[in-house]
Amino acid sequence: MLIQLTYASRASRILGPADIKDILSASQRNNAAAGVTGALCLNNGIFLQQLEGDRAAVNTLYHRLLKDSRHRDTAVLDFCEIPHRRFTGWSMGLLGSVEANRQLFLKYSSSAAFDPYSMSTATLRSFFDEILENVRWLE
Repeated sequence: MLIQLTYASRASRILGPADIKDILSASQRNNAAAGVTGALCLNNGIFLQQLEGDRAAVNTLYHRLLKDSRHRDTAVLDFCEIPHRRFTGWSMGLLGSVEANRQLFLKYSSSAAFDPYSMSTATLRSFFDEILENVRWLE
């Protein structure tokens, strides 16, 4: 069974470009081996990640994230069964807070600051639908 899990967390410290590069490369390597795909958004110290894959693999990854000292205030925002993967092109893409993406973050936020904790399930799903088509991904 394929599932999709969306969670948010706050960075426990300020992350520099090297930290972000390490997170992305480790995610790509580990997720590919586990058969997990998805997207990671980072804006103003908040992670928003959507993972998809086998239920056991996604659950294992999420529980590993709960133990990661770089994350705090971790919360599951959406969880559902899915008929197929949406992020088939990569094991993990990173949507960063670059100027080209700022309007997209604002479009789905209820305030000037990006706050996925306050987003409804429908808003989260629409946000990820749009980023699949219209964003500048960091590599």
